[in-house]
Amino acid sequence: MKDVFLSVEGLEKIKKELKGLKTESRREVAERIKEAKAYGDLSENSEYEDAKEQQAFVEGRILELENMIRNAKVITNKGGDKVSLGSKVTVKNDGEKIDLILVDRTEVAPSLGKISFDSPLGSALLNKVKGDDIEVLTPSGKIKYKILKIE
Repeated sequence: MKDVFLSVEGLEKIKKELKGLKTESRREVAERIKEAKAYGDLSENSEYEDAKEQQAFVEGRILELENMIRNAKVITNKGGDKVSLGSKVTVKNDGEKIDLILVDRTEVAPSLGKISFDSPLGSALLNKVKGDDIEVLTPSGKIKYKILKIE
């Protein structure tokens, strides 16, 4: 697995999810399997099959999160002149100011202004400086932005 770039908050969120999966989710799935086995014939037991599928999902997610943590590179942006991963950027588009934070795809949350650094807008912003004008090609045409502030 390649490097996963996470904020401190993003890493903590993943660790919290992992802990919940390893404790609560595993226990709940084990209990469901135990109950389903009590129903008898496992070959025609949909409860058992469903519980086993849930178990496979939980175990798969645990492996995925452990790999993410193992390959995590924590980003702590201390500002700077150029837009980089972790930068808080204010841009202007058609008179509207938009605040964005460039993050890895694992932390994307558009409603919070967190966009992937490898999205069309994110990659257009990378390494630009305050005052730069950028154009982003979208399915509906080019959109122009002006960088107002970098934190």
